[in-house]
Amino acid sequence: MPEFPDVEVYIEALEARIVGAILERVEITNPFLLRTVTPAVGEFAGRRVLACSRLGKRVVLHLEENLYAVIHLMIAGRLHWSTGAPKRKGLLRVHFDRGCLLLTEAGTKRRASLHLVRGEQALEALDPGGLEVASLSFERFRQLVAAHNHTLKRLLTDPRLLSGIGNAYSDEILHQARLSPVRLTSRLNGEQCERLFVAMRTVLTEWRDRLRAHYGDRFPEKVTAFREGMAVHGRYGEPCPRCETSVQRIRYAENETNYCPRCQTDGKLLADRSLSRLLKKDWPRTIDELERQRT
Repeated sequence: MPEFPDVEVYIEALEARIVGAILERVEITNPFLLRTVTPAVGEFAGRRVLACSRLGKRVVLHLEENLYAVIHLMIAGRLHWSTGAPKRKGLLRVHFDRGCLLLTEAGTKRRASLHLVRGEQALEALDPGGLEVASLSFERFRQLVAAHNHTLKRLLTDPRLLSGIGNAYSDEILHQARLSPVRLTSRLNGEQCERLFVAMRTVLTEWRDRLRAHYGDRFPEKVTAFREGMAVHGRYGEPCPRCETSVQRIRYAENETNYCPRCQTDGKLLADRSLSRLLKKDWPRTIDELERQRT
């Protein structure tokens, strides 16, 4: 799922291409994409784009007459830009007098969404309410941590608490902070809370800047949750860049959490919901025990 760094780069690329442009027409090729009834799609034709912004992990196009088009890419949705006729059909085509914005979604599950709304109040209703990391003070973050008793993984990825962080960058943040993804917020001391806060801001801004430099003036393509240069996310079995211990994972549903047992969990292996239950007593409890089994 595109998260804060990816969506920010999408927004900047769109600003350079469509702010000031006239939206000519909207083509929705999959009826399940559109989640609203009013205003009608036709009302957006002929409107000028005034701005682009981010709402959590959503991309927002601001148009004349107080109209907003809100695109949520979910896990597999991606945006593409074409100055000519797009080669792919996609789920959505937004035609401007300067080119065409295309939304595609990999796989067969249709989770991406488009909300067409009128008025700031309707737009605000789509906001999950999470705090923006870039403008968040440490004191406010400390209060947020103290007000909930969640795992750190959930704290970071809950869009009602923090805005724009998902599975990939939460792994990177927790590795940077040297904290376990399953540690409870109630068990964080002041120094650990500050480490998490600094890591959160550092990881998100550094990756945003890296993606900016990578794409330059090009429209972002091949946006992925698995980036070369990530410390742990998507690197199961590979060496941790800090201590060279094999990166481990917890798998659940369609996601997995990656972590370094030496850097983050004092050498303990976190129980995998499926594999640890299957192996029971044979499940290794520490990274040292796992490494002995492999030799």
